[in-house]
Amino acid sequence: MAAEDSLKQSMDIAVKRYSSLFKLPSAHKLPLLLLLFCVGGGVLSTMILFPSLNGLEDGFLLGLGLFLTSLVADYIISVLVLKGDAVFDLRRTMALSIFCWAVWLFFIFIGAAVGAATSVLKWWIRLSLLGFSATLILRFTVFNAASSTTHKRLFAASLLQPFLSVVPFLIFWARIDYSVSVNMLAFFISSVVIGFAASLSFLFLLNQMGKQAVGLQSVELFRAFMLNWVSNLNAPFEELLEKLGEEQEVEVSLMKFGASGTKAVVVVPSVHPGPFKNIGSSLLPAMLKADLEKEFHCVACVPHGLLGHEYDLASQLQNKKVIADVAACLRTLEIHDENASPFVTVSNGLATACCQVFGKSAFISFTLAPKTIEDLPQELGQFVREEAEKRGLHLCAVVNAHNSIDGTAEMQESLASLQDVATKCLDKALSFKQSPFEVGVATVLPKEFGLEDGMGSGGITATVVKSSQQKAAYVVIDGNNMVSGLRERILSSLLSIGIDEGEVFTTDTHAVSALILTEHGYHPIGEAIENEKLISYLKEATINALTRLERVGVSCRSITVPNVKVIGAKQLEALCLLIDKVIQRAKRAVLPVFGTSGLLLMLLLLFV
Repeated sequence: MAAEDSLKQSMDIAVKRYSSLFKLPSAHKLPLLLLLFCVGGGVLSTMILFPSLNGLEDGFLLGLGLFLTSLVADYIISVLVLKGDAVFDLRRTMALSIFCWAVWLFFIFIGAAVGAATSVLKWWIRLSLLGFSATLILRFTVFNAASSTTHKRLFAASLLQPFLSVVPFLIFWARIDYSVSVNMLAFFISSVVIGFAASLSFLFLLNQMGKQAVGLQSVELFRAFMLNWVSNLNAPFEELLEKLGEEQEVEVSLMKFGASGTKAVVVVPSVHPGPFKNIGSSLLPAMLKADLEKEFHCVACVPHGLLGHEYDLASQLQNKKVIADVAACLRTLEIHDENASPFVTVSNGLATACCQVFGKSAFISFTLAPKTIEDLPQELGQFVREEAEKRGLHLCAVVNAHNSIDGTAEMQESLASLQDVATKCLDKALSFKQSPFEVGVATVLPKEFGLEDGMGSGGITATVVKSSQQKAAYVVIDGNNMVSGLRERILSSLLSIGIDEGEVFTTDTHAVSALILTEHGYHPIGEAIENEKLISYLKEATINALTRLERVGVSCRSITVPNVKVIGAKQLEALCLLIDKVIQRAKRAVLPVFGTSGLLLMLLLLFV
């Protein structure tokens, strides 16, 4: 179980580190920042060299020229050169220019300080040109790493802003009797050649690390992640996951309730809904719910099974395979069991199990609330199914309620407690006589709660089962876990509307993950959502379900979906750890690659 915890931790770190790379200032702040960098840099550098009123005026004009040329260059790049590029719109192009100016100004200020100290103006010019070269290298590297457009366009985008921005410098230098020479023109050409070579060498070294770790280029992975992060494109990243994936059989437990038709469906897939956003099986709970409800005109819910990130599906294509097989099974599944036991709960102070038996099939769920419960291992599911089989049950749908998070999970210490409550809960449920039962279902989709709040598109689904005068509510929220203590508040509130027993589940959807920069990379249910408002929606869904109670039968089945590509634990962990490896490789490669380039350029500057 420590391996599952380690894998989840690696996933969380990887997503947060990648996503933090793309946090930019708001669009209206970027032109002001660019103006500040350019005008401030121009004024400060000229004031250091020419501490007079003319120095202030000339510096302002120089900075204004730099701002205008940079702004024009960014506009041309985003509108013409990289038109239609999924990443580099005007905002991101301008953000890159601001970062480049931060690097360039470093060299400009050093040159100004050395020039003022030695009274040799040439040092300011030489260091400014060295900053120009550094900017070229930076732009070559960023554009080639992040954009998927043609090499010619990337080359043009890399050159345009630095070369346009150098024009105000050339005009200023001409005013102080330092005109452009043949040697300076030769330096510009050399800068392009050396910068391009340095950038490609650096990216080559990073790519080799990716090939060694997962068999894919690091830059290709980074670009695919960026396309998903900034443009919500899932296909490029999923194509890579398909290459990394391994084929497995996926088990799905189904429960179909109805009389003349299908009234409700509960689907428990042995699939983890991850890894993040719209990649892989992150959207599977909501997709299953939507597709089944559309075809069967019923209400469906998809609580979380007992698997971790090692069973993330590789792509939307794999999602469709699972959905197609589930739908095919439901079409032929005939209702035959008409009796159910009461809903029972067993707790031993750490773990809690809830169980209800329908004919020869059982639905059993686990939680550690109010302590943290995260992904549970396959071993627990196998143990429960074997125990159910010993007791004469044909099927046992095993669910992780995934309804409490409050710090670090200690799953290894909890396994014995979970197994203990499992056997006791099965025995308790089977000790009761079964009787005819009624089911009512309803879904509420709160419009004010979105993915960034932690609520998936599946909303809130309440299934009420009335057996032997007991009313039990199964409330499924399309989210990724729940703040500690909220489960208990919800269950208490349901008592006030006539519910006797119940449990609250989340789907563990990762559609809400990697959208915000927080401790978890997402908001668990109840962290960003107003709790009382959420509870009012849960009660609304449950009341609606109560009003729709009717006598039904049930049929349960377990199916196996063959040849489904999942991201295996080893591949996914290697993919997560690749970020650290690439960062370490980059740190080691920076000095030899860019240091060598810098030395060559400095030698060439001696002739300028």
